[in-house]
Amino acid sequence: MARVKHAPASRRRRKKALKMAKGQYGARSRLHRTAKESVARAMAYSYRDRRVKKRDIRSLWIIRINAACRLHDFSYSRFMDGLKKARVSVNRKMLAEMAVNDKAGFDRLIETSKSALVKK
Repeated sequence: MARVKHAPASRRRRKKALKMAKGQYGARSRLHRTAKESVARAMAYSYRDRRVKKRDIRSLWIIRINAACRLHDFSYSRFMDGLKKARVSVNRKMLAEMAVNDKAGFDRLIETSKSALVKK
C-alpha cells in the first residue's frame, strides 16, 4: 500500500502560519515552528486585549467625566447618583463627549444631578 504524506494539507498549514507571522522579526517570520508558536501567542494576546480595550475606554470616559465634575466641586460618584435619582439615562460615552465638547450641556446635567440629590 502507498504511504500517505498529506503534502497539500501540511503545506497549506505551514503557509497559513507563515503568512500570519509576516512582519515579525527574524526566525519568527521564516521558520515554521517558531512562526506557529509566535502566531499562537499573538492570537491569544489579541483575543485578551480586545476585551481589555473595552475596559480601558470605559475608564477613560469615567476619568473625563470625573475631571469635568471636579471643576464644579462635585465628585463622579455623587454626579452619577444624582443622575440616577433624577432618572436621567445618559451613557458614560455620551457624558464624556459632553464633558469635552459641550460644556453648557454638561453644566445643566450637573445642576440636574445636584437638585436631585437635594430633593431626596
